[in-house]
Amino acid sequence: MNDGGATGFEVLFGRTPTVVADAAGRVNLIGEHTDYNDGFVMPVATPQRTRVELAPGGGDRVRVWSASVDGGSIEYRIGEEQRRGSWIDYVQGVTAALLGRGHDVRGFDARVESAVPLGAGLASSAALEIALVRALADVFHFTLDPLEMAHIGHDAETGLVGAPVGIMDQIAASVAVADAALFLDTRTLAYERMPLPAAVELVVIDSGIAHQHASGEYRTRRDECHESARRLGVRALRDVTSDRLRAAALPGPLDARARHVVTENERVLAARDALRRGDAEAFGALMNASHVSMRDDFQVSTPDVDALVAIAQQEPDVFGARMTGGGFGGSIVALVRRGTAQTVAEHVTDRYQRERGRVATILIP
Repeated sequence: MNDGGATGFEVLFGRTPTVVADAAGRVNLIGEHTDYNDGFVMPVATPQRTRVELAPGGGDRVRVWSASVDGGSIEYRIGEEQRRGSWIDYVQGVTAALLGRGHDVRGFDARVESAVPLGAGLASSAALEIALVRALADVFHFTLDPLEMAHIGHDAETGLVGAPVGIMDQIAASVAVADAALFLDTRTLAYERMPLPAAVELVVIDSGIAHQHASGEYRTRRDECHESARRLGVRALRDVTSDRLRAAALPGPLDARARHVVTENERVLAARDALRRGDAEAFGALMNASHVSMRDDFQVSTPDVDALVAIAQQEPDVFGARMTGGGFGGSIVALVRRGTAQTVAEHVTDRYQRERGRVATILIP
């Protein structure tokens, strides 16, 4: 983040902010496309955070400025939120969701600055939503627990924004920490923070290919999962075992989509067991298997992302690597031997540029 300079809150709005709040992005270690199937996920918070400075304005006018995008400040009025197809929809979505839950939201000025990269699969939108909910709860004196905040952020994204996402990102932004995996049951919302083995650290690399949750392919995958569950006679694919799925013989591509979700849930449970044992090799093998499943059964990867994952997996100090996030671009995450993260990341990005002609960005470390 920069220091604000000529675009600090005081310069933008002629006064000082009343509250400052922030929230982290997230990297999903394993458990992709399982959250909207009532399944299991395992994210971890990123060091990068989104920061919101905010002051109440009286009346119903909202003015928001973002350091991450061009175009100066954008205005709208509370109660008149409508989709514009830009970043301001995440802000409008939050105020609309708060109004819908009976909270007395009034006008405000806000300055947004984020170190969570856009389109990298690190849940930049959820970080903005939760940071904004925290700021609004503070300034307008709402009493909200972390899970309520996550629900409001999720309402914003699935409602006004129109992205058919599960609730993992908002819960991760609300309760995850950077030094422990968050094992989350997305049906019950029960969660457990699980420290990573002392012998490992994470590498996260942005492939340079941006993705977007509201894209048609993401929605298609969700619809395919729900149709698979309907044909299997269950509430969600969370309720299906591998044996039952094999016996059901769903038609393609539903069989492959369901197979990914069912086996991914099994992998997350196995990953939880591996963390309890401190078994980095087992966890890494599960990450590798997860990527194969996303690539072949769920078909949400891309050739460049596959290449980046393969390059990482070939590094001797990497236990495992996979695409992270919704897919169709974004970032990869690798579990590596402690003390090697920077070297591994540099080797991987250098080779990726030589072989694929693309510039990847090291996000962690």
